Amino acid sequence: MRTVFMGSPEFAVPCLMALHRHTDVVAVVCQPDKPAGRGQKLHPPAVKVAAEALGKPVLQPLALRPTKSSFVAELTALQPELVVVVAYGRILPPEVLAIPKCGCWNVHGSILPRYRGAAPIQWALMRGEKRTGVTLMQMDAGLDTGPMLRTLEIPIGPDDTAGTLHEKLSLLGAQLLDEALPALVRGEVPQPIPQDNALMTLAPLLDKEHGRADFTRSAELVCGHLRGVDPWPGGYTLLPPGLAGPEAVPLKLFLPRRCSGQGRPGEVLGVDRDGLMVACGEGAVVFPEAQLPGRKRMSTQALCAGLHLPRGTVLDEGRPNPLLS
Repeated sequence: MRTVFMGSPEFAVPCLMALHRHTDVVAVVCQPDKPAGRGQKLHPPAVKVAAEALGKPVLQPLALRPTKSSFVAELTALQPELVVVVAYGRILPPEVLAIPKCGCWNVHGSILPRYRGAAPIQWALMRGEKRTGVTLMQMDAGLDTGPMLRTLEIPIGPDDTAGTLHEKLSLLGAQLLDEALPALVRGEVPQPIPQDNALMTLAPLLDKEHGRADFTRSAELVCGHLRGVDPWPGGYTLLPPGLAGPEAVPLKLFLPRRCSGQGRPGEVLGVDRDGLMVACGEGAVVFPEAQLPGRKRMSTQALCAGLHLPRGTVLDEGRPNPLLS
């Protein structure tokens, strides 16, 4: 079976390898190289690196629509029977979806129809979900709205972050393809199951403000939120003016877990060998590690030894974060 793979980041690499195991991958499509680092040197996407190691031709179109590029003509000439898309980074136009006779398959990092969008792994944690997984779907013109072909679920562990779930779901997506592709190669087309739109939730892109802790929420949700933004955009709160500078200073927060205690949302309950304890709207959380701007990440006990952070201090004035609601 002739196939084309479309994906860009490290998350998609195991799926590319799965497609390579079962089909003839005639080309790989990914985003253009992007500048990074101090010298702004161009760096290739992880999928491009993996594809070149396999000896596969790589396409990196700046646009997909036929009015803006020749990509549709190039893809048509490849005569793919199936296109597999994993975290490619762009919505495919109808002209692309119509090319392969078996359609376009997408591996999505959630149990659809929940968490459609660009950041499903992060939002599942941020909303306090207990389970997550991956969905193999037949793509249509909508945003993750196509019928489902197969799903796999896993529990979310108490110490999982977006980073650890990213790795787990990346491998789980490859497992989905390992299970589904052999049947398709034999000519057995899977039966699609329409999504229940009444259960739909969205997972929009995150920005830095999504990382600001909201201590008005329960301790359980605070922990889920801050694990969901680890490693990016990173969880943080604001120290009151006068503690680490004349203005409010961001304090990055790591490894949150629930602890005993109560107080006003954002109130510092103390610091000990377990970490910095902060009251929430319900319960309290403790942070074993934190980081000030321009300094290394360290234990909060060591950090607070040089920072006067008295019991009763209210972090970030106890403000809610409306982006989390």
